[in-house]
Amino acid sequence: MSDTTPTIDDRLRRLRATTLQWLLRQDQAPDPVALRLQCLAWIGCIGMPLYYLVWTVIFPQHYENLGLRLLGVALCVPGMFLPRLPGRFSARQLRAYEFAGITYVLPFFFSFMFLMNHGSTVWGESLLVALIVLFHFDLWWALASWTVGTVAAALAFAWAGDPAFLASPAVLDQAPIYGFTILVVSVTKVGRRVLAREKLAGMAQALALVSHELRTPLISVSANVRGIERLLAAARRRPDAAMAPGTEDDEAAADSAAVNDAMARIGFEVRHMNQLIDLFLQSAAAMNQQLAATEQVSMSDVVAAVITRYPFAGDAQRDAVRVVVRGDFRFCGKHELCVVVLLNLLRNALKALQRAGHGQVRIVVDGSRARPRLLVMDSGCGIAPAQLPHIFDRFYSYPPSSGAGIGLALCKDIVHAWQGRIRCRSRVSGPTSGYTVFALEFPDRGGAAAA
Repeated sequence: MSDTTPTIDDRLRRLRATTLQWLLRQDQAPDPVALRLQCLAWIGCIGMPLYYLVWTVIFPQHYENLGLRLLGVALCVPGMFLPRLPGRFSARQLRAYEFAGITYVLPFFFSFMFLMNHGSTVWGESLLVALIVLFHFDLWWALASWTVGTVAAALAFAWAGDPAFLASPAVLDQAPIYGFTILVVSVTKVGRRVLAREKLAGMAQALALVSHELRTPLISVSANVRGIERLLAAARRRPDAAMAPGTEDDEAAADSAAVNDAMARIGFEVRHMNQLIDLFLQSAAAMNQQLAATEQVSMSDVVAAVITRYPFAGDAQRDAVRVVVRGDFRFCGKHELCVVVLLNLLRNALKALQRAGHGQVRIVVDGSRARPRLLVMDSGCGIAPAQLPHIFDRFYSYPPSSGAGIGLALCKDIVHAWQGRIRCRSRVSGPTSGYTVFALEFPDRGGAAAA
């Protein structure tokens, strides 16, 4: 039976292909400025004549002007075809067209109609909507457009109507409302930009953590490969008699053992990298909230799968892990996600043993309680009291170079999604031996059956 488990090369190849496809799609994507102009142009071409009918036939207003609306349509028509004309216009030309069109259609037209209709409620609210749309653009660009359009509208009104009306309460009373609207929209935009920067910073931090996590095992693999190459080169330089069957000397035996150790270490690091990639993929799934319980899971089966899949460094490390089943239990969850949880806990426990230089790990499946639970206990170095409240925080790790800081946060998200809870008690090693206990408690059997 062939092994169909994807190797790290297969996964990296898929990741590279997906990235290239995404970059190609980005490279072929239309200019966002042109798309924005096209959307606004369609709205203008439809809205200008439509609302002429609304305000003259359905809800007649004091003043309407078909010529101004047709001029607005004429300015909007070219924008409808911009995405189909790639490379025909420079960025400066697009910005100039955008500024002229938006300034006429939004601040100038709506301000002029507001004034010509003597500050009516309909046009006061319409001007407010126009300002909200305008200030979704860049702040300084929108301020410039609003200033130019409003001044032009005031001059046009002064020439065509009663200039004294510009200082009337019907106009001045609206100024605080419009000013407050501009302030709120601008602050909201700043908040969105800050959130976008935080997301980018989080992505950069996550990529840095992934790189750090994968770099260490890759360095180990590279070092072991170089060691094997040196041993093979030394073997080729030996006399043929030394390599003949039955004449293997102590040096050849030592070299053979060193090669076997190096190959075992390479295998361990490759399995470790596969485990890390699984962890990062499952963390991405957790961030997308794909955690809902969809199957009945046996905890004993999960523990057996973890013991089988974990890349133990050797027999000594495997023998340090003891499994105790006081009673199997089933719960509503997902088998693979539960495996990831236990893999994380086992990995942390074995790291604690490694830092302490001694200890054992016990995994206890306790289904005899009203609320069945899983215990993962180690007698390693323990966790300091100052660090214990933060261990489930995302991107928190101690020592800082000990991991990516996403494992325990992921465990918490998964267990909580299944209506369970995860707790930790620990004591650092000192005069007495240290320990750490992670307890995963699941809903009682009645609650689990109902779920």
